[in-house]
Amino acid sequence: MIYTVTLNPSLDYIVRVENFREGIVNRTASEMILAGGKGINVSLVLHELGCETKALGFLAGFTGDEIARRIRETGCKEDFIRLEKGVSRINVKLKSGEETEINGSGPYISAEDWERLLMKIAESVKAGDILVLSGSAPKMLGTSVYRKIAERVSGKDIKTVVDASGALLTEILPCRPFLIKPNHHELSELFGVCIETREQAVIYAKKLLEMGAENVMVSMAEKGAVLVTADAVYEADAPKGRVINSVGAGDSMVAGFLAGYSLEKNFEKALELGIAAGSASAFGEGLAKKEQIQKILSEMYSKES
Repeated sequence: MIYTVTLNPSLDYIVRVENFREGIVNRTASEMILAGGKGINVSLVLHELGCETKALGFLAGFTGDEIARRIRETGCKEDFIRLEKGVSRINVKLKSGEETEINGSGPYISAEDWERLLMKIAESVKAGDILVLSGSAPKMLGTSVYRKIAERVSGKDIKTVVDASGALLTEILPCRPFLIKPNHHELSELFGVCIETREQAVIYAKKLLEMGAENVMVSMAEKGAVLVTADAVYEADAPKGRVINSVGAGDSMVAGFLAGYSLEKNFEKALELGIAAGSASAFGEGLAKKEQIQKILSEMYSKES
């Protein structure tokens, strides 16, 4: 089982406006509402790829009910902690030329609610499972939340995967996560440098290995991705296509990698499936579907041959 944790889920309201202008009434050209949150995205794509997965985290209010309904509607499992007060946030993604995001803050999470989630994770996740900790955390929880989760399941033979930035990521590194996935911008910010090539990404990914990560996957948009392990460096080109949706592409890449790794325990194949899944989401509306992923993967193989 692959469990995902989303601490601050959302309903994502994605609107496209032609020639958006401030200070006037703008009409949408298209609209879409999705259950949002990085961990939720990972679970949805894993489910699409036939993997057993369950989404965990916090939900509140009528928006939380709708998020849960939309997850269950896909057939994916969820077991969120329901908060008594507040509402889960609504994030607005405005597409008009450049992409603009307005993200809500989300509900307050008490110490008691936090302990409820820790207990649920400790009781649910078993030896051999994978636990994905993904996305930002509400400010009231601080930057050590992922480390605290990892410590709670320490010694249970659980592979922890982290897709986060800044202190959320660095604080969990001593817990030796199985995989971390910064993009090249996040990697640049961690070390105060400008990373533009795969060679540069490999150099700084190796520093993260020294800091505790077991494996580091760096996504680099149109430049592909690198996966750095203790024994090898793997590289993958990005498929050619027009990017029309950046929401969830990185999460889809994590899901594709984990789906591939779960099947064959082969890092190279897992990276290829990760690239295909991330690209399928980037090239379409909404999260990637299995047939889209398989189509891109087959095209990648045909070019290699």
